[in-house]
Amino acid sequence: MRKDVVVDCNVPVVANGKGTHVSWDCQTSCITELKRIVHEDRVVLDEGGLIFKEYQGRLNFSGQPGIGHMFFKHLFDHQYNYDRKRVSRVKITPSDADRGFMELLPNGLDPADRKFLAVAVVAQAPILNATDSDWNENAGLLDNLGVTVVQLCPEYADKA
Repeated sequence: MRKDVVVDCNVPVVANGKGTHVSWDCQTSCITELKRIVHEDRVVLDEGGLIFKEYQGRLNFSGQPGIGHMFFKHLFDHQYNYDRKRVSRVKITPSDADRGFMELLPNGLDPADRKFLAVAVVAQAPILNATDSDWNENAGLLDNLGVTVVQLCPEYADKA
C-alpha cells in the first residue's frame, strides 16, 4: 500500500532549481523525495483542481527538463486513473475568508496554502514542504488539525 502525501508546490519548483534561492543540499533533498514519491507513494490532490492549477502555473506538461516537471507530468498522467494507486483526489469545500475551506479552523495561513492543508486534513496525510515558513509559523493550527509537515529543507522553514 502506498503512503498518501500532499506536496506543496515549492517542492517541485525547488527540485527544478530555477529562480530559487536555495542551497544545493535543499534542491537535492527535493529531487530525492520527488523521485521516491513517484515510485513509492500516492500524491493527494483536490477534486476541484486547485492544487493542480497551481502546479500548472509553475511547471510544464512535457516532464522536462527538471525533476519537478517530471513529477508534474506523473500527476497529469495518473490523476484520473481508476485504481488511484499513484494519485488520489479528495473533495474540499470552499468557505469564508477566515477559514478558506470548511475542513479548516479559522486561521491566518496564507490563502494560497490553505488548499494543501485542507487536502491534508481530509486525506490524513503529511504535507511536504521545501521553503515555505508559513507552515512553522502556523504550527498550532497544524497541531489542532492533526497535520504533520515534513520539512525537506529545515534551514529555510523558519525564514520569512
